[in-house]
Amino acid sequence: MNLEPLATFHVLLDPVLDLGDSQWGQRRVVNITGGTFDGPRLSGVVLPGGADWQIVHADGTISIDTRYTLRTHDGAHLYITTSGVRHGPPGVLDRLARGEEVDPADYYFRLFCRFETGDERYRWLNRTLAVASAARAASAVRYDAYLLT
Repeated sequence: MNLEPLATFHVLLDPVLDLGDSQWGQRRVVNITGGTFDGPRLSGVVLPGGADWQIVHADGTISIDTRYTLRTHDGAHLYITTSGVRHGPPGVLDRLARGEEVDPADYYFRLFCRFETGDERYRWLNRTLAVASAARAASAVRYDAYLLT
């Protein structure tokens, strides 16, 4: 198994909507407002309208669950889902929550990515898994995605 660079994603976000505690943990929704992605085999824009439906667990770990739409540079539409986890020391997580810049080496933020499309040019993505290393900024998430080959 190898990792092949796919693209760097820059996903723009609205402020966090806190829905409060549920039976699963503290439910939060973070709406996606746009963005870009660029890489050796995939580039284009992130369309507004998706979201991250997060759960913050008692220990501060966040379960990530995103769904949104991409438009490639040549007009194909792709559906992407990511699932993952973000955790770190409480002080680091507090700084992230306040929107401060934090070195991504100070916390763990990893994603698993799946794609779906009917466009023949990108149908190979339907049969491909990707992993990513991510970083959170005040109003965006940036992640480098790699194909598992």
